[in-house]
Amino acid sequence: MEEKHCLSLIVENKFGVLTRISALFARRGYNIDSLTVGMTEDEDISRITMVVTADEQTLEQIKKQLNKLINVIKVTELKKESAIARELVFIKVKADGRTRSNIVEISNLFRAHVIDVSKDSLILQITGTTSKTKAFMNMIEPYGIIEFVRSGVTGLQRGRQNA
Repeated sequence: MEEKHCLSLIVENKFGVLTRISALFARRGYNIDSLTVGMTEDEDISRITMVVTADEQTLEQIKKQLNKLINVIKVTELKKESAIARELVFIKVKADGRTRSNIVEISNLFRAHVIDVSKDSLILQITGTTSKTKAFMNMIEPYGIIEFVRSGVTGLQRGRQNA
């Protein structure tokens, strides 16, 4: 059965690494649901967090193929019980004098923040699990989502474990 899996890759911070990783996925016909990349505390190393939908056999193949790439240092699956994973979402929503207070109230319930106010819209920021951000967007949607952007999931192992 296919499920979503969150992988943390430690890679050399070099030109072309992301291209090689995405080419591997394209060649094998694997899809990447979410992808974030950023430098770590060591500027020569980057962390790539990706979410993939796969069954256990395909997931093992993905991990093996990633580990074969020369610039990939380590591949770790971030399991829900031993890792923290969050995403950031900005949502621009229609808001007028009638609806603005309702939208702000919903935002407060979800611990979302109003980060921009204009005459006819608000931009909201929410961070959290994918299920939390989806639930928030479902509550806001009736007011009229103009546009939104998601960062993709990023995460770390809990405690002293390194991903």
